Amino acid sequence: MGLIKPVEEAKLFTALLSREERLIHAARERLSLSFGPVDFVSEISPWAHTRYYKKEMGTGLKRQFLFFERHILPDTLSNIKNMTNDLEAHLKDSTDTGMPGRHINIDPGYLTLAKVVLASTKNYCHRIYIGNGIYAEVTLYYRDKSYQSLPHTYPDYGSREYIDMFNRVREEVL
Repeated sequence: MGLIKPVEEAKLFTALLSREERLIHAARERLSLSFGPVDFVSEISPWAHTRYYKKEMGTGLKRQFLFFERHILPDTLSNIKNMTNDLEAHLKDSTDTGMPGRHINIDPGYLTLAKVVLASTKNYCHRIYIGNGIYAEVTLYYRDKSYQSLPHTYPDYGSREYIDMFNRVREEVL
């Protein structure tokens, strides 16, 4: 029989995606109120890794990652994803961009020494149900002194730029 051990805490992050930097800043402010100070933030950079969001959010999208100082227990990820979904809806209701769908996409995940995990509302064969209508997937795993992608890893998360960022966060603030 295996012995139950304490659960490893994880570093919460959010990936923000929007055409409008003001929404990225507004989301950062609201997320900091909920999750505390940010101890690592990426630049706001152009994002064009897929056309998946074009119909809903338009073109000219920008991405920013926020990593929070306070660690979380992994089993809170489903509640966090539902909270970020609510924040997406609130920010849509409080702005008028003329686009029919979301104006900002907020994807939470967490980082540990061994992996990067993302939350999703969509079920696929590589995702595990974690409660409250939310699934989780291991997006990157750590081996040979770097995070590595998997066959299902989103192209942007598998990019050298993103892997270097996760490695940097792992070394500097995890």
